[in-house]
Amino acid sequence: MLSHNLGYPRVGSNRELKKASEQFWAGKIDREELQKVARKIRHQNWETQKNAGLDLIPSNDFSLYDHVLDTSLMAGAIPERYHQLIDGKSNRELDLYYAMARGVQRDGLDIKAMEMTKWFDTNYHYLVPEFTKNQKFSRYSDKIVLEFEDALQKGILTKPVLVGPVTYLLSGKEKEAGFERIDLLDNLLPIYISVLKELASRGAEWVQLDEPALVLDLADKDKLALKSAYKQIREALPKLKVMVTSYFGALEDNLATATSLNIDALHIDLTRCAGTLPQILADQDFVTSAKKLSLGIVDGRNIWKNDFQKSLDFIKSAVKVLGENRVMIAPSSSLLHSPQDLELENNEAVLTSEIKSWMAFAKQKLEEVVTVKRLATTNWRADEAFIANQQAIKTRKNSPLIHKPAVKARVQSVKESDFARQNAFPVRQAIQLEKLKLPLFPSTTIGSFPQTDEVRQLRANLKKGTLTVEAYEARIKEEIVESLRWQEKLGIDVLVHGEFERNDMVEYFGESLSGFVFMQNGWVQSYGSRCVKPPVIFGDVERPEAMTVKWSAFAQANSEKPVKGMLTGPVTILQWSFVRDDQPRKETAFQIGLAIRDEVVDLEKAGIKVIQIDEPAIREGLPLRKYAWNDYLKWAVDAFRLSAAGVADQTQIHTHMCYSEFNDIIGSIAAMDADVITIETSRSQMELLDAFANFNYPNEIGPGVYDIHSPSVPTVDEMIVLLEKALKVIPARNLWINPDCGLKTRRWPETDAALQNMIAAANILRESVSAVH
Repeated sequence: MLSHNLGYPRVGSNRELKKASEQFWAGKIDREELQKVARKIRHQNWETQKNAGLDLIPSNDFSLYDHVLDTSLMAGAIPERYHQLIDGKSNRELDLYYAMARGVQRDGLDIKAMEMTKWFDTNYHYLVPEFTKNQKFSRYSDKIVLEFEDALQKGILTKPVLVGPVTYLLSGKEKEAGFERIDLLDNLLPIYISVLKELASRGAEWVQLDEPALVLDLADKDKLALKSAYKQIREALPKLKVMVTSYFGALEDNLATATSLNIDALHIDLTRCAGTLPQILADQDFVTSAKKLSLGIVDGRNIWKNDFQKSLDFIKSAVKVLGENRVMIAPSSSLLHSPQDLELENNEAVLTSEIKSWMAFAKQKLEEVVTVKRLATTNWRADEAFIANQQAIKTRKNSPLIHKPAVKARVQSVKESDFARQNAFPVRQAIQLEKLKLPLFPSTTIGSFPQTDEVRQLRANLKKGTLTVEAYEARIKEEIVESLRWQEKLGIDVLVHGEFERNDMVEYFGESLSGFVFMQNGWVQSYGSRCVKPPVIFGDVERPEAMTVKWSAFAQANSEKPVKGMLTGPVTILQWSFVRDDQPRKETAFQIGLAIRDEVVDLEKAGIKVIQIDEPAIREGLPLRKYAWNDYLKWAVDAFRLSAAGVADQTQIHTHMCYSEFNDIIGSIAAMDADVITIETSRSQMELLDAFANFNYPNEIGPGVYDIHSPSVPTVDEMIVLLEKALKVIPARNLWINPDCGLKTRRWPETDAALQNMIAAANILRESVSAVH
């Protein structure tokens, strides 16, 4: 029985990669220093996994920015706009890499970044590959080979990891009509085979090809592509051991395809779908083959301690049918989605020892895999590790910290009327036009402004106790007032207070709600250098007191223009937290929805006329199988409506969504019934608006006119082009002007320049439309 891992967190235990990347982008360190930091993290990761006792350790799971982008560079899938950066006479691979990830605006160049979207149903963002008809691929980057060699020099024979060819193609976009991206498989496979041959020639015994597309609704063409791909790989490399991994869901109707692949091992996620195991064990073709079955028994996407009894039951069932030598055990997915090390959480005041005893982070999950492997070959019921584990599971289940009868009773008492505003949108729109007196094409921002080092230091000093609450609040008030004056000077119509007092859009609210707990170092990569520290929802959720009213009321008192109250919605708080697994997610979402509803009502009472409830995670929460969408969308929309429907018609409710494909859920987006929705559209050049146009979306829309995830400052003309596209599908009275997303990660100079251009574009558009009418 072999133990292995699918991937490990790559930002470093203290976010060393984040810090080095941002220093490199700022010109404070050179590429050699950046690579030195990256190499040190890789080496530490390999040593950690080796010391844990794993039989197979991955390589190429590390990335400077994104593993899908790494794959694009490996295959030479470089969009034409970046070709000017390719210089065969010098090593500019890193410049090209970051240009694709972040865009570039220097030395007369202005090249837009590639589009980002969520990796399946996670909060990890990847760079979407771009494909053209009859596209040719050519091997460009040797990263995977170099990292394999690097590990060999450290005395570690690794299992190189690659995004599988079919999942890679299906994760991309066709950039022109007339073909399907899966048609490019035969062009792409020679690159994969070339890389795998080189790895084999250098001593690789196992390779891991990730095909999570196996848990999606696949067309027959896609299933045939999977069979063809692994048939060709086997024919080219008969001796290399190939493992195909599926994760995040069940194989279901793709099971026959998965089990028939010409491979040496198949990995399944049993934390998301335990029912896959008996189905495979009933598949006689698989059972009578020599293929190994890798059991994903330790949850790679949550922080709860593994229940050894459940895991051992899985192993026992598999061994009984397949034999011990054909069973492998591993986490369910890459541990990229988990914090790195629970040992770093050593502040009892932040995370109590009782709650901590219920948890396992990436490092501990490795230990769980190795321990379960050992227990599987012993009399486990008498083993001390097993007994301690079962005691922790029992303690968590019965803890009074988790259950609050009053919270459960309130959810049970929710009525249909609690989900509905007083009147339909047309009535509300007329009332809001009169009350708010906004111009045509009103402008706003999404909420946050740049968080300078000084602002972050203020929060840090407050936590350390070196700054008094009074002194801290005085400085935050100065930042708010300064930002209000700046927005007024720019000419923005609906202002925000800048969120200088907030750390993260979910963490900030979780800190004020009961049923949440936090980590000091529980960082998880969201994209590139962006790391988040998700809260842990361990128990029933309620709002003990107002969370944002004080700051919003202060801001509104300091401006005659409307200042938005800024909240995070229940589904996003749910999606971007580590969620309790002892009750349905719907129940937890409704508990959070009621807490946010209390805050919305209090903001209205405090005189806030515009309230934004961000729900960027609605789309990513969709089940991976379409047959399960309706049930999820019903309760997700209801959770939002529950949070928003407690106010009068004159209070304008906004919501914000980013990096979402809306075509297939537009009816549910409309059912949310927000007065204004702001969305990401600039990277897709307003393509996302087609969904709203085809559906004849009735409410107001703010399509983002510039990409805040890139340091590039768009010109006025570029924004006008986007706005003119938007006007073709959105009535002028319903069109708002705003950036794609919050500006927290940007710097003030570029933010100021970009917003000046945005307001200039808005004014030009108003003049042109007024002239026509």
